Amino acid sequence: MLVGCVLLVMACAGLAYTIKNLNIVEENANNYLTDLSYLISRGEQEALLEMPIGVLLLDRAKRISWVNPYLQPYFEGKKVIQRSLEEVDPELFDIIQNHWEKDDSFEVTWRGNQFMMLIQRHYNTVYMENITHYASIEKRYLDERVVIGEVYLDNFDEVSQSMTDQEISNLKNYVTNQLSIWAKHYGVYLKRIDADHFMIMMYMKALHAIENDKFNILDVIRQGTSKQNFPITLSIGIAYDDIDLNKLADQAQSNLDLALGRGGDQAVIKPSDGEALFFGGKTNPMEKRTRVRARMITSALQELMKGSDKIFVDGHAHPDMDCWGASLGIRRIAQMNGKECYIVFDEKIVYSDIQRLLDEIDDYPAIRDSIITSDKAVKMATDDSLLVMVDHSNPSIGLAPNLYERLQNRVVIIDHHRRGEDFPENPLLAYVEPYASSACELITEMFEYQSQSADPINTLEATTMLTGIVVDTQSFTVRTGTRTFDAASYLRSSGANVDEIALFMKENVNSYMAENHLISMVQFIDGNLALITAEDDKKYDSVTAAKSVDSLMKIDGVSASFMIFRRNDGNVGISARSNGDVNVQLIMEALGGGGHLNAGATQIADKTVDEVQEMLLGVLHKDEEAENTND
Repeated sequence: MLVGCVLLVMACAGLAYTIKNLNIVEENANNYLTDLSYLISRGEQEALLEMPIGVLLLDRAKRISWVNPYLQPYFEGKKVIQRSLEEVDPELFDIIQNHWEKDDSFEVTWRGNQFMMLIQRHYNTVYMENITHYASIEKRYLDERVVIGEVYLDNFDEVSQSMTDQEISNLKNYVTNQLSIWAKHYGVYLKRIDADHFMIMMYMKALHAIENDKFNILDVIRQGTSKQNFPITLSIGIAYDDIDLNKLADQAQSNLDLALGRGGDQAVIKPSDGEALFFGGKTNPMEKRTRVRARMITSALQELMKGSDKIFVDGHAHPDMDCWGASLGIRRIAQMNGKECYIVFDEKIVYSDIQRLLDEIDDYPAIRDSIITSDKAVKMATDDSLLVMVDHSNPSIGLAPNLYERLQNRVVIIDHHRRGEDFPENPLLAYVEPYASSACELITEMFEYQSQSADPINTLEATTMLTGIVVDTQSFTVRTGTRTFDAASYLRSSGANVDEIALFMKENVNSYMAENHLISMVQFIDGNLALITAEDDKKYDSVTAAKSVDSLMKIDGVSASFMIFRRNDGNVGISARSNGDVNVQLIMEALGGGGHLNAGATQIADKTVDEVQEMLLGVLHKDEEAENTND
């Protein structure tokens, strides 16, 4: 009994002691947690105050609730708490207001510094970090990227042939001196490679300055040499990129080739994987084609044909008479060399003049049987077949893109349009002469170098090719040189029927009425630009559009004419013409198209005619501002 009482007392005492100790532990824990919470809170506050980025707290009315010390110096000691941000700093207020809905961080310029800014809308908090130092490092890196270029005197050989040694020396000295002055002004390294070839190197910063001045060296050389009666033009190819210098040099050469292929007198700037920028090209290219070159091209084409089992001719979509004439010409040359040749054609959309031609072709079974669809051509093609692209050099606008994919390593190009960015990479042969009147002119010259024993060109082929020349030169009034008349004379002597040409060029009543209706809608811009904007809900074909802008060019005082219209395929098209004072090719290129100095076109998807009109007017006004700046 006594032992039980003792044990009970001991148990109670132990329990009391344990409870007391637990209370002490709990009190110590609470004190520790209180101290820890205080330390953390104080640490947070100190971290917030010492944070290496700016923190700006706003209330719902955009008043400043708090700003950490990082940002305080930018407010120049002003008392800002509980004041409207718009009143304290309108610039910062506008920046925040304009980016309030932005979720990600972004760069801004404030008080002459670059900042990375992040806005947390739910907390009305703005974070800002001054990155000016890093931005300056990035800018320096971008400014000091290496740029390689090549400069070529387009027509030096042709001009110098009729000059004395003293005149040649004077011309070389003048051009070299002007290039040296230009290079020194912009900090460009200039090295002569050949009599008509220079290499240039510079930093990206210098290139930007040259771009801002629109490559005025092009005008300096052209105008200066013209005053000496020995007109020389420059072609410049420039490349920049973060790639191996050897590849950069190759890209510069490729860009120079592009400039030359577009007719010269221009500069092309293009990185390895970006879009090209074009400067210059404001004048008609000077004729550099020679009989020797024509003979060499013809010989090379003959060898390629002889090494092929079949030849396919691919014109551009909606082929015109020049395209058809060129196609028939290549077919005849293939036959002269003992090869079968097929013309790819899509009969879904045929204009009135082409329909008349097709009706005539029905009387020539051999020609008719050689006209096939692109699907049939793909089935017939082999690895030894040859594809000849005529009157265009862009596979995407050809009649047979699928055939191009099949034979892209066996391609020949014969074209008179300026070379574009989508030029095939490695054609077996490229005969691109922008100063020729037409593709028919280029191909007509090839007949002179064919075997005399072969079957000659027939009346239909000669008539179609001469029609192509007449149409593209607007009856020998534009882009017409002595070689054009030589080609026309050859075709006429080969049996071209002028009465048939007149028939091909006749219009039907509907087309004639449509043209008159469109011309009645003309409006004039700045006095010398004529613009037709057709109805958005009515479709017109490109032939009607082309004839309408051609008619506008007959008006006294009109330097360029444009027509905006809804095409049969649903896109909005622009057809453009010029007398040479306005480069419509550059205008059309700015809208995704192309062409010549005095003839161009483009088509734009997913736009109304009114929207395209605004786009065109924007380009025209931009060009006018650039001209005024240069003046």
